[in-house]
Amino acid sequence: MSTTIEVKSPTRVDLAGGTLDLWPLYNFVGDALTINLAIDIWTKVEIKTRTDGQVKFFSKDLNKEWHFNDIQAFSSALDPQLSLYQKVFNKFKKAEFAKVYEKGFEFMTSSESPIGGGLGGSSSLIISMIKGLHQLAGVKMDDPHHIVRLAHNIEAEVLRTPTGTQDYYPALTGGLSRLKYSASGIQLETKNIDGTPFQDHFLLVYTGRSHHSGLNNFEVLKSAVEGDVKVLDALKKIREISNVMSEVIVSEKWDLLPQLFLQEYEARLQLTPAFSSPEIEKLSEICLKAGALAIKICGAGGGGCVLVWVPPQNRDKVIQVCQNEKFQCLNARPVNPLN
Repeated sequence: MSTTIEVKSPTRVDLAGGTLDLWPLYNFVGDALTINLAIDIWTKVEIKTRTDGQVKFFSKDLNKEWHFNDIQAFSSALDPQLSLYQKVFNKFKKAEFAKVYEKGFEFMTSSESPIGGGLGGSSSLIISMIKGLHQLAGVKMDDPHHIVRLAHNIEAEVLRTPTGTQDYYPALTGGLSRLKYSASGIQLETKNIDGTPFQDHFLLVYTGRSHHSGLNNFEVLKSAVEGDVKVLDALKKIREISNVMSEVIVSEKWDLLPQLFLQEYEARLQLTPAFSSPEIEKLSEICLKAGALAIKICGAGGGGCVLVWVPPQNRDKVIQVCQNEKFQCLNARPVNPLN
């Protein structure tokens, strides 16, 4: 009898402290905070068990299907588009996983995030895959910090570039997350967003241009390691802004958020102009003129999605000017902590 397993994970909008989650950058500025918000743009995994030993993989995003006679044939396949699947599965070879692999399965993945959207879609998808494999094998999920370490090392192996870790936590926890990075490890706090302006001031817009977070962050990392004073100063400013935003959220002084978003944008451009783009500059101009209070580029910028912070009374006008300029307003909302 076939069993079907379905799991999904949210993506995120990073609010402050991005890039500082990349080791060892947070050590250069005296510890750091990142703050992010889980959103209902999901990555999904569906697994159906088989009894004939055959394995099938479906990627809805690539519109591609692979079929193998057994798990060994899958593991030795040379198609580079299978690399992510292979690297995830290779990390789970213990007896309890191997037992269900041998029976066969069908494994389908999909992501609602725009390609290069800056929403941590690839990180969320890896978390969804790890969740799905644990459910398939009937194994309880380990401590979230361990799962995040595993996921971010898998993604670094696939991308062959350093990766941060903040994108994986909201996929596991949902909610508004505060992550403290220090030499002793990562501390996680998650907050419910009910009754906050994140419910009614939140508008997510896709610029139509894909971003390249790994490349942007790698350039920042190299510059910081080489002692670039301008880059180090910008990282310290981002750290300061994130600390202030944390205090603002705790004290619920929400009217201070727009200025912090604008300060973060300026500090991020000091890291490298590649964090912006003509599309982002145009989007910022038209949204602010239409009544938005601030914008916040998502991820490493250069394209992708932008959070527009807009009062409810100006929301329709901002959406209209975005649509007039062919920007895509996404139907995305924040997600409270997951059960």
